[in-house]
Amino acid sequence: MSGAVISSVSPTTPAHEAGLLVGDTIVSINGIPPTDVIEYQRLTDGEQVRLLIQREGEPLSRQIDISKDAGRPLGITIESAVFDRIRTCDNHCTFCFIYQLPKGMRRSLYVKDDDYRLSFLYGNYTTLTRFTEFDLERVANEGLSPLYVSIHTTNPSLRADMLRNPRGATSLRWLSALLDLGIDVHGQVVLCPDVNDGAELERTLADTLSLYSQLRTLSVVPIGVSDFSAESTMRPLTTSEAAATVDTIERWALVADDAIGRPLFYASDELYLLAGRTPPAVTSEDIVDLIENGVGLTATFIESFEDRVPMNSLGTGFFQSVDGAPAEGYRAPRTLGSSESSSVMREELCILTGEYGAPTIRGLLAAAAIEAHVGIVRNEFFGGNIKVAGLMTGPDIARTIESLGIDAYTYILPDVCLSEGRFLDGSTPEELPGSVKVIPTSGLALREYLEEWRSDRSKRP
Repeated sequence: MSGAVISSVSPTTPAHEAGLLVGDTIVSINGIPPTDVIEYQRLTDGEQVRLLIQREGEPLSRQIDISKDAGRPLGITIESAVFDRIRTCDNHCTFCFIYQLPKGMRRSLYVKDDDYRLSFLYGNYTTLTRFTEFDLERVANEGLSPLYVSIHTTNPSLRADMLRNPRGATSLRWLSALLDLGIDVHGQVVLCPDVNDGAELERTLADTLSLYSQLRTLSVVPIGVSDFSAESTMRPLTTSEAAATVDTIERWALVADDAIGRPLFYASDELYLLAGRTPPAVTSEDIVDLIENGVGLTATFIESFEDRVPMNSLGTGFFQSVDGAPAEGYRAPRTLGSSESSSVMREELCILTGEYGAPTIRGLLAAAAIEAHVGIVRNEFFGGNIKVAGLMTGPDIARTIESLGIDAYTYILPDVCLSEGRFLDGSTPEELPGSVKVIPTSGLALREYLEEWRSDRSKRP
């Protein structure tokens, strides 16, 4: 166990008043060594909290007693959400994007987790191949809901093959157990052509409706294939395959709506865009939990732009509601302070986005009669069929700016492609050529910035 290391202490809080310091390690809470931030929150929820602290440079631990109102947070942030060892993934999925990353990127990008605690905290998908009876008991007792489960297929032998793990054939029994206990679960299918599509997808949707109808949702997303993939059997879906898949999902959604009173099945926006169709609006309250999986993101962005309403920018999972849980590594802050490569503002604006997002942005600008250019950043860093804005990298953005003209525009960049102020390749917006302004990834933020720009430009002599 690495221990619960304190990374920040807020002023005028019980922790600050008790003298806790950054760098202190919490050895135990009320005599119990906490294993993760979920347990930490439960143990510190009461009026009396006894901490055993190991302070750096001190040979002996010290005891700190804190009295506070029940339910009031201590006011600290922990360095890691898991204090023991993160349960890493022992699958070797043929479609896993981590295996498709080039060498030399940040170490954290190569960590595969299959930990139900991170599923609850951050919305990470778990295959349940490392889930245990003890885990089930804890999930039920502490109400760790919702969870996110990678199903991929309900065909046991095919699931074992896709995960390259024999436990893949049997681990969906835990899904049944979770649903029987009333735990909300969102399921996912990563669709791979010639593997789990077509008749196999029909089987998965039919089995889901008959065996796992208590699922909150089952969303289907297409496989992402980069140029670094070593899997000869993995390829992107064609336009016709994507269209057929959307038709299948929509047909089964109607069946589910008739059978259980809700659609249950959702195709990701990427499938619609690949099929040459406009992604539909999703009215279900579950959309908040599916946006980061690419379901309803386009419609939500459009609504945010047109109706001037904020978007959920925290993503899925409940780390934001768990006292002390850090975002780093899973939902880290997009930017660290202001992200601008230049203070010089040009006469014209250009919004940079991926190939999938460009048509939507252009349509919004035209409807709102706002003059701005849209620059498509083609992903040559990963290659393959990678076309989403969230995977734009510094070299590709720099190349796009140079091709459009370094001095031609002020370039607007969505922060979805950043984590702690860095692109996936490790570069920063400050290293980009020309004038670049990073804004939050929401329709409202884009609308407000464009209108502010237009107003400022009208005042210029």
